[in-house]
Amino acid sequence: MRRRSLGLIAALIGSLISAPTLSAPAHAVSVVSIPAGWGYTYGSGITKKSASITAPTATKSANIEKKSTFIVNYNTVPGSYQPAIQAAVDVWSQYFTSSVPIRIEATYGRQASLGVLASSSPVKFFLGSTFGGPDNDIWYPSAMANAMAKKDLDVSNPEITIRINSNITPLLYLGVDGNCPSGLYDLESIIIHELAHGLGFISNDDILFGYGSIQQATPFDAYAQLPDGSRLMDLNSPSTELAQAFTNKLVWSGARGVAANNGVKPLLYTPSEYSSGSSISHLDDATFPVGTPNAVMTHQIDKAEVFHDPGPLAVAMIQDMMTKPPAGIPVGLPTVPRNIKALVGDKSAVITFDPPTNFRTAQVTSYEIKVSPGSITKIATTSPVTISGLKNGVAYSFAITAKNALGTSDAANTNAVIPQSAWKSTILDASADAKHLVVGTYNKEPIIAYSDSKNGDLKLATFHAGLWSTKVVDGNALSGGKTPNDVSGNISMCVGTLNGISTLNIFYADLTKKWLRWAGYDGRKWSYSIVDGNGVKNAYTEALRVRTSSDVSVSSACAVTPSGLQVFYRDESQGILLGAVKDGTKWRYELIDGDRQTDFRTMGDVGFHMQATAVGSRAYLLYDSVLSVNTNTKEPIRGEIRLAYRDSAYPEDWKYNTLDSSGAGLAVAGFDVALSNNGKSQSASWLASTISPSVPDQIRWTDLNSALQGLAPSTLSTERFGAPTSPLALDATGTIFGCQGRLCAENLADKNISLISGETFTGKFDASWITLNKVRYAVLGKDNKLTLLKPA
Repeated sequence: MRRRSLGLIAALIGSLISAPTLSAPAHAVSVVSIPAGWGYTYGSGITKKSASITAPTATKSANIEKKSTFIVNYNTVPGSYQPAIQAAVDVWSQYFTSSVPIRIEATYGRQASLGVLASSSPVKFFLGSTFGGPDNDIWYPSAMANAMAKKDLDVSNPEITIRINSNITPLLYLGVDGNCPSGLYDLESIIIHELAHGLGFISNDDILFGYGSIQQATPFDAYAQLPDGSRLMDLNSPSTELAQAFTNKLVWSGARGVAANNGVKPLLYTPSEYSSGSSISHLDDATFPVGTPNAVMTHQIDKAEVFHDPGPLAVAMIQDMMTKPPAGIPVGLPTVPRNIKALVGDKSAVITFDPPTNFRTAQVTSYEIKVSPGSITKIATTSPVTISGLKNGVAYSFAITAKNALGTSDAANTNAVIPQSAWKSTILDASADAKHLVVGTYNKEPIIAYSDSKNGDLKLATFHAGLWSTKVVDGNALSGGKTPNDVSGNISMCVGTLNGISTLNIFYADLTKKWLRWAGYDGRKWSYSIVDGNGVKNAYTEALRVRTSSDVSVSSACAVTPSGLQVFYRDESQGILLGAVKDGTKWRYELIDGDRQTDFRTMGDVGFHMQATAVGSRAYLLYDSVLSVNTNTKEPIRGEIRLAYRDSAYPEDWKYNTLDSSGAGLAVAGFDVALSNNGKSQSASWLASTISPSVPDQIRWTDLNSALQGLAPSTLSTERFGAPTSPLALDATGTIFGCQGRLCAENLADKNISLISGETFTGKFDASWITLNKVRYAVLGKDNKLTLLKPA
């Protein structure tokens, strides 16, 4: 299952980072989610006679009614594996009820442990209170949450991810007839097991430094029970008591599960040595031995063991999870809310806090927030909470107490904040959401290239004689080299002189084909071409590059120097950084980084975010690199910021520097980058984390001259406005950054922060600085409209 150690560290030492539950205000209608964990199937290595270990197989018939639709995307999975996977999917479609299609991402590759046959994840957990789930405080797996909400709560991600370990290929039986030979593992049985984890048969437990944690309880955790009848999720979290419970006897308390087990509470798998991904999230091996129908959800499978049915107990337990669990009994008064903080708003403040350590044991029902000065009191059930009705320019503080049926906790007092006015908005294009945008100047006129996701277009806004004009550059067309495909993805833009002609160059994503496209303007006409993506598969080690067939639509940056037009872009399929130089009407390709550790290069997963600029003959390229990830969560645990530069267009001339990296109090440098060319100097900025590798908590900044001399970057504090996030933009004066889901700006000279927009943004989006008639604006997609903002 997913390792929750990062959140546990924050809980133990008092993190400055908001917990995942704080991703939306209490009054918002947006659904709150966190990444889900992983469940594993281990091979026992034991071979028994098939007849003694084959469980009853469901009768297969084309006439069996399907209660749900599963859609499998076979990503790198060999064709010979697919019938067994589909057979397992067809089995579960008879038992799991949902009107929402369940998308599965199936992958095939090496896994860290040789004993793991396969693993799976529900991808995300969704907080019940934000989609109308049976229990407000429980985090429901994706497919289960969709089924209860009767809609897809996250259209951009699958509901289940399954990984098959390629290391065990010779040990798999791929047939679907149940006649698994001795010495092989039955793939269909393995996938039936993994689909159960993906549908919800999974705990969100973790243990670190002797402390057990269930920070966000799943419905599985809600029905896991100690022998004395108390709920596992009600124990103090984090605590040593909870850690001890993970390795002691635990049973299932759901009525359907108990009935399916002949009236006996089913015993869960809790070995004396805690095992992440196995402990708790399985049935006990000894109680449900090999050869019995319910052994499918024990933590390991024998060779030749066959299950072509999930078993009545697993089905009943998942049905239990889709109902509201009985409430726990409050024990004692709540302790004080933790990690409380007040953040600046516009005539408001945002209050964030973590629940008391004993919030489940005490059965906390609500939180009371009192405002000082004044008489405002607000009752909330979760964090964050927006307190409105305040006056800008007045200092406020807040006292928070937790309540249960027995009484109220002591008060926890926040820092003081002074609300301030957000910036004034001017809409430039009400028809385009401008989720992706980039700003520049062409022929001395400010321009904005931006996306129109509704129509799948790339658009350009030009400021001339005090007025804005807009046009569609590409999308929904076939003439003149244009495409009818969706081109509303990532954008980069660069302006410069080529062959004596001032050119405007836009690089943008073809989201339909996953290609990188170019649109160029020479003052008279537009030209178009496909830069990369419509080629052949290149191994990441191949230095001599040709067009690739990889996904190259994620991120790009470009520069124009006397050596020509250069574009740099991420190969999403292989995690490397590629480049292309325009040579007449053709493109010449190169591999920039991510392929080796010699020549000051890196083997990191590079280029999730990048920016480029040209200074004279030199091209600078700033990008992030993920050095290692948590094998369970796939979140970065080590990362760095890299700078590559050259004075030509030849691959061998690149020079590399690491500007910031994990270590010395820094967990990960990355998350987003920004680069600014201020004429005489160039500045770089990026996000970094110090406590939780998965969540940034500071902005780092440097000028490139200092960085190349080895001087350490500066740190910009955003504490009074919330944790910094994307978008990140930089100019000579200051930065734009996301602040606790809102948008803020910081002046580099005096470190003052101002609130650009107090509304809560969801999803990834771009923002930038632009200057019009010597007035500086922020530009972004706000309320699905291309918008300028300036101080009120």
